[in-house]
Amino acid sequence: MLKAKTVNEVSCPCEPGIGRKAVGVDSEIKASNLRRLGRIEGQIRGIQRMVEEDRYCADILTQVTSAQEALRAVARALMRNHLSHCATHAIRTGSPDERQAMYDELLEMIYKNAR
Repeated sequence: MLKAKTVNEVSCPCEPGIGRKAVGVDSEIKASNLRRLGRIEGQIRGIQRMVEEDRYCADILTQVTSAQEALRAVARALMRNHLSHCATHAIRTGSPDERQAMYDELLEMIYKNAR
């Protein structure tokens, strides 16, 4: 009898044995995410300067909220890619245990990323 994989054991079924490495990332999506993350990095440095300079708390909080929203946008893009590639492949072609592991992983991702 096959043992079901835990969420931590799920790997992209596209390339067995590769482990937890993304293999189906569209280059445009990756470039877009990297640009966004670069801007977010700049936002975080700006927030850090604001704190160092004792800026008005409400202004800092506004910038924190903006950075959080930018991170959520990156998370949504990553989730969309994961659903369209790895999850779809696992659900369509995986064994019952692999499908169950993917369902569990998706639910955990949704719960962790829900507002």
